Amino acid sequence: MTLPTKARAVIIGGGVSGCSMAYHLTELGWDEVILLERRQLTCGTTWHAAGLIGQLRASLNLTRLAKYSADLYQRLEAETGVATGMRQNGSLSVSLTEERAEEFRRQASLARVFGVAVEEIGPAEAKALYPHLETKGVVNAVHLPGDGQADPANIALALAKGARMRGAQIVEGVKVTAVGHDRGRVTGVSWEGLDGASGHIAADVVINCAGMWARELAAQSGVALPLHACEHFYIVSEAIEGLGRLPVLRVPDECAYYKEDAGKLMLGAFEPRGKPWGMDGIAETFCFDQLPEDIDHFAPILEMGCERVPLLAETGIHTFFNGPESFTPDDRYYLGPAPELEGYWVAAGYNSIGIVSSGGAGYALSRWIDKGHPPFDLWDVDIRRAQSFQTNRRYLRERVPESLGLLYADHFPYRQPETARGVRRTPLHEHLKARGAVFGETAGWERANWFAAEGQERAYRYSWGRQNWWANAEAEHRAVREAAALFDLSSFGKIRVEGRDAEEVLQRICGADMRVAPGRIVYTQFLNDRAGIEADVTVTRLSERVFLVITPAATLRRDLAWIRRHTPEEAHCVATDITAGEAVMAIMGPKARDVLAEVIPQSLANEDFPFGTMQEVEIGHGRGRAHRVSYVGELGWELYLSSDQAAQAFEAIAEAGRPHGLALAGMHVLDSCRIEKAFRHWGHDITDEDHVLEAGLGFAVKTEAEPSRFGEKIGRGAVLAKRQEGLSRRMLQFRLNEPEPLLYHNEPILRDGEIVGHLTSGNYGHHLGAAIGLGYVPCAAGEKGAEMLASAYEIEVAGVRVSAEASLKPFYDPSSARMRA
Repeated sequence: MTLPTKARAVIIGGGVSGCSMAYHLTELGWDEVILLERRQLTCGTTWHAAGLIGQLRASLNLTRLAKYSADLYQRLEAETGVATGMRQNGSLSVSLTEERAEEFRRQASLARVFGVAVEEIGPAEAKALYPHLETKGVVNAVHLPGDGQADPANIALALAKGARMRGAQIVEGVKVTAVGHDRGRVTGVSWEGLDGASGHIAADVVINCAGMWARELAAQSGVALPLHACEHFYIVSEAIEGLGRLPVLRVPDECAYYKEDAGKLMLGAFEPRGKPWGMDGIAETFCFDQLPEDIDHFAPILEMGCERVPLLAETGIHTFFNGPESFTPDDRYYLGPAPELEGYWVAAGYNSIGIVSSGGAGYALSRWIDKGHPPFDLWDVDIRRAQSFQTNRRYLRERVPESLGLLYADHFPYRQPETARGVRRTPLHEHLKARGAVFGETAGWERANWFAAEGQERAYRYSWGRQNWWANAEAEHRAVREAAALFDLSSFGKIRVEGRDAEEVLQRICGADMRVAPGRIVYTQFLNDRAGIEADVTVTRLSERVFLVITPAATLRRDLAWIRRHTPEEAHCVATDITAGEAVMAIMGPKARDVLAEVIPQSLANEDFPFGTMQEVEIGHGRGRAHRVSYVGELGWELYLSSDQAAQAFEAIAEAGRPHGLALAGMHVLDSCRIEKAFRHWGHDITDEDHVLEAGLGFAVKTEAEPSRFGEKIGRGAVLAKRQEGLSRRMLQFRLNEPEPLLYHNEPILRDGEIVGHLTSGNYGHHLGAAIGLGYVPCAAGEKGAEMLASAYEIEVAGVRVSAEASLKPFYDPSSARMRA
């Protein structure tokens, strides 16, 4: 076997994901693209996938990718001559509980925002669409006529043929044994053929599409790629005379989906707890293999299936199938550049939606590689959200079976994972636990989300309405607004940027002017070349050569990679993650100064300690730093201490705060307070495709600042251009005019009766007495803010339109006088 010694891109893995990457890179005109498959195309997971094409996903851009896949599979046959089996026979999802019916109504609202055809229907109409359905217990259903099904293996083969037609080389029977790298950058791959041949291909771009093998392959290069295989079960009936074409049927309350195929009926399961597989590694010889049957495991699904579709009980089983599919800890796949190694890209971990996802994923990732940035915000699936510890096999063995089950579980707001918990704990964890904390998980960190009262159950009772912690959060919120509250923010990411050129590096990366005196805190964004927001951070200058970047826990790896990527090789500057080394307590509220005066001897008066500054202070019996900032819109300080001193400081503050009404508050209230103040949340309200000016954050961008010696500020040109051409949309804050409905995010925004957008985030404003949301609204050229606000606005909540007040300024304390008091 002879392979080229050089390529522009090497794709590892010949499933539908890898074939899509080859197709889309060559579509962009890339030559010297080679795909290496260890055995045969589609032999891992693709060949046995169900091939369901459901267009509606959890966010706008993931829906955009799924819709792209559906369109692509429709036209591939004409282009390549390979039939994809794609047909838009629609889908029907039925609910068996009121909570699921509410979820469906919210999904239907979301579909209308995204331009996906959808109809909410009753049991009788569902029966008309699916005559074999037993409607007993059915509350409602949603019909998406544009959904469908396809032949997974043929889709991959069609993509592969399309790639070959444009010059890609696709080689089977070749295993990649190593990805070479030098000084943090990919240099190519070493390979070995089934015939014993071997060699090396030099390349600057390597794309890991290795499916179930992707984690182990990535680990060889020091790349964290947390995924693991689970067993996935389905049965196929004997042929059923006169079955006819039916829509795909989903009954998530019974963990089941049904697909008609060639006159037979398939019943598949996403049971509440899956079965992990391949814990000791996956054999090299695995190729079109099936796993052993487990009738007992599948029996409860089959029993419910025979009652829901009685035709199944009258028909023999032709095939009982069990095959492996890879799942991730959070049920979202991985796409993008590995933060550990430049030139190493990932497209893997599809959580049983690989067919509907891979077409769009190949489109998006190929353009990301080609242009150096994604075509739109892809944070939902960005590989940089993954945590290194999540590659632990015991962790994955416990978590991925839950991930499988959550695919069809109720998608309640605030739902927390139950398995593999407690991996990362702050220094205050046990103190908070002893005082009633109910924890959630973010980036593996256990964070106090709310505090239970004495004798109250310390657990979530989920619903779409007011959950069991509602009154607790209301009391915590009131403490923040009327007295003082303590938040444990130790999980927030902390990046120490230091060196002789630290100021010059940050002056280019940050939109704000970083040439400030030591002790100053700067609120700023990292902008890309399009003035999209890559990060939303505060940067504190600790000394002439040292800065501290504070970022959300979930984005730490992404932001650290951004800093390192944009630090020139010749710069004397290093960025280090020091998150675990320091604990952070935020004391917020109008009485925060009174509380802290008991434990900090330095003056906290406005004239001595103004807003936006930092000082080193004594705290209790120790020392630390006090940063005067606020994410809740109140007077307050964040206290930074080495982790070993956190407990004593907490005890001192808790004692000092008792006479002042100091309460403990959780992350749910941090969010409800910030949304009252219209503070943006990165990943929801602001992303890398949202222009900083349209997000209403132009005040934080200093285009006139002295440039860095490494070049002008990233995104400066795009900011100046937008100021010249004007805005095409603006971020507005909304307050519902009725106190009962709840907002979460993605609810449609209607302006004068027409859908114009969707809420990027939502929560309940306990002080304002109604649900609050943020979202972008398009505006005409030259349209003034007052003209936009003169329109009538509504928010659609589960199919019901609710009138809302809109504002360009925060509803709560628009002048920010309380923070500066």
